[in-house]
Amino acid sequence: MLLSVAVVFFAVLGALYLHLKPALSALGVGRIIQPVGNVDCKTVPHLQACEKLVLHQPTGLVYLACSTPHSRTHWTPALGQLNTSGRSESDYVATYDPRTDVINRLSFSGLLSPGGISSTTGNLSAPDAHKVGADSVIEVLKTRIESGTLQHVRTFQDPAVIITPNDVVGSPDGRSVHFTNDHRHKAGLKRLVSLLALARDTSIGFCHADKGCKFAYTGLHASNGIVKGTSPGNDTFYVADSVLGDVTVLERQSDNTLALTEVIKTDRALDNLAIDANGALWAAGLSDALGMAMRQMNDPSALVASSAMRITVNRGLGSFYGEKYNVDKVFEDPGELASGSTSAVYDAERGRLFMHGV
Repeated sequence: MLLSVAVVFFAVLGALYLHLKPALSALGVGRIIQPVGNVDCKTVPHLQACEKLVLHQPTGLVYLACSTPHSRTHWTPALGQLNTSGRSESDYVATYDPRTDVINRLSFSGLLSPGGISSTTGNLSAPDAHKVGADSVIEVLKTRIESGTLQHVRTFQDPAVIITPNDVVGSPDGRSVHFTNDHRHKAGLKRLVSLLALARDTSIGFCHADKGCKFAYTGLHASNGIVKGTSPGNDTFYVADSVLGDVTVLERQSDNTLALTEVIKTDRALDNLAIDANGALWAAGLSDALGMAMRQMNDPSALVASSAMRITVNRGLGSFYGEKYNVDKVFEDPGELASGSTSAVYDAERGRLFMHGV
């Protein structure tokens, strides 16, 4: 009897390993870090825990959304860190000018509660975030180059669609956004089961100031960074898979839903995406994604390998044999220079690669 139970147990364990093997490989299990492009670099120590970077190409200014490394270990909903008592109340958006090394923190205007906390009177019991997850909204802000202020425009709130928002692409007029939900479930056992099953149950949402919110595309896996083509009339969207490393390519339809076009394969989990002035797609590669989730989320000083991947259209001989894209590792570091990077942005005009992370 015991032998039969043992056989069944190891059979189930073996089947689970085979099921998870592609994910474990993409997450960095067994990966040998091969440093490349990590010389002739500099660090900016005053900017910490800046998970997302955006380049303003005409000026070369970099916009960063930042926090503190310590608070990230308490409050990072994408990784299940939901300790509200340790959440930062001083997150900020900054600009960095690489020509002068000047950093400017932008102030918020029009937000009643910039820290995300409101006060009231009476005896109220706050819900346990570990059970119900984060109560997420999407804030739309606007600014001008060289302005020190972010002006609040509107808030999108719809818990049926804005479930676990991760990254956003806004329209030029600020009236609508596409965004990724990185999990179907905010918290709990269902979220864990979905993760282990590698379920294709994440989504892209769309919200409009007048028409409300809806799902633009469903059936994705671990959707994370999202970016839209930058050339005029380009309605192509790219979405990163933060577990398997796929880049899903979609096309916007007339009703702002998205239609699947193709899937680009890479060898590692990916986070945020960016498109440079030459049309190349850049992705922050999570060379050691498990190290980030298990070590860095407990100890911000832990060194976690990072990489930057560049994806371009293959115009060489390989294109005749079905190799439509070139996927190149342009940067990799064991974590001594760039640890746990979640954004990689390239200034093609000035030849500068910017990286940062949680």
